[in-house]
Amino acid sequence: MSSSLSPSVPLNDGNSIPVLGFGVFKVPPADTEQAVSTALQAGYRHIDTAAMYGNERETGRAVAASGIPRDELYLVTKLWNSEQGYDSTLAAFDLSMDRLGIDYLDLYLVHWPMPKRNKFIDTFRAFAHLRDQGRVRSIGVSNFEPEHLTALVDATGIVPAVNQVELHPRLPQTELREVHARLGIATEAWGPLGQGSLLTNPAVTAVAERHGRTTAQVLIRWHIQLGNIVIPKSVNPERIASNFDVFDFELSESDMASISSLDDGNRLGPDPRTFDFTGR
Repeated sequence: MSSSLSPSVPLNDGNSIPVLGFGVFKVPPADTEQAVSTALQAGYRHIDTAAMYGNERETGRAVAASGIPRDELYLVTKLWNSEQGYDSTLAAFDLSMDRLGIDYLDLYLVHWPMPKRNKFIDTFRAFAHLRDQGRVRSIGVSNFEPEHLTALVDATGIVPAVNQVELHPRLPQTELREVHARLGIATEAWGPLGQGSLLTNPAVTAVAERHGRTTAQVLIRWHIQLGNIVIPKSVNPERIASNFDVFDFELSESDMASISSLDDGNRLGPDPRTFDFTGR
């Protein structure tokens, strides 16, 4: 399957990002190399990992073994909370790059704002330094709420390229997406399938049956049509391939509305306003 089947969307810094990526959150290190290899064979070119996941090294091995030219790949990792701060960020970045085995990164994300620690502004200044050095193409954030984005932009004058947040039909982040649209930040969804909780939902199942598609494909399509970048994960080879096969059908307005009606504000992960964890 050709990677050209996954369109890219422009970012506010002149770069672009494939709209559909492969995430490795909670993929055990022992399974990561095979999962990423399978994803690359299926056509994914955007791979999303993080220092905290403990599988950067295995992700890098799969990338190296793939034989795919580096400029055809889009690689993302994230700075963990315990490393926030200017100098510690630069040191942590070097370690991530060593584990990934690459000489530049396409997108680096601040994993959580950690507002009680109030280090995310210094952290982002270090990100800007890495970008200026050419070691990172784009810099962004993850799990930032509107007030964190405002503080960051006001202090640094830099608008993040991406904000990766928990986003699925039960938590569509409507207000946050409006803030992103106003600032020119791309919205990326983690937990896009509701961590599996939406795969058997009757509303989603009904749409899937109408289209002769899996419920996961329908949910991924919902994200893409909303304008989200989306990074589903799986270790099952058939599902990895199936999740990429979403560019030859379209949901109707009523399909989109039916899935969007599941919004109940239910958050599956931590609240970014209070989350304050530096362990692993």
